[in-house]
Amino acid sequence: MDKKKILLVDDDEDIVQFLKRLLERSGSYDVLGVTDSRDVMTHLHAFQPDVIILDLLMPHMGGLEVCEELNDDPIGQGTPVIITSALWKDTDKFKAFKLGITCYLVKPIDKDMLMAAIENALRLKEQTGHDSA
Repeated sequence: MDKKKILLVDDDEDIVQFLKRLLERSGSYDVLGVTDSRDVMTHLHAFQPDVIILDLLMPHMGGLEVCEELNDDPIGQGTPVIITSALWKDTDKFKAFKLGITCYLVKPIDKDMLMAAIENALRLKEQTGHDSA
């Protein structure tokens, strides 16, 4: 079975490294960690992830702005997005779902919830016919 690709975007390098190790340890995922949200579109085209895990609050460009860019891109439109945030604000959550995200997880992220969110995102991608395989 081919490993699924995950693009992990968070401005906190420690979180990126922790989640990258956690996900890669499962043996099911190839993870590219990015700490600058302005680089997402470049990595989207070069890496072509199956799922994007995206922090909501980042310098330069927040997660909602990244989602807007993804929605304007043919590859981005077909890539499920899981938003992570230290905050639980209904307005942010509403905006994120309106932009088409798959899941909204509040930090600290529970490992089992993250894995379930990824598997659900992959299933939805398969069902909607956006699978790149």
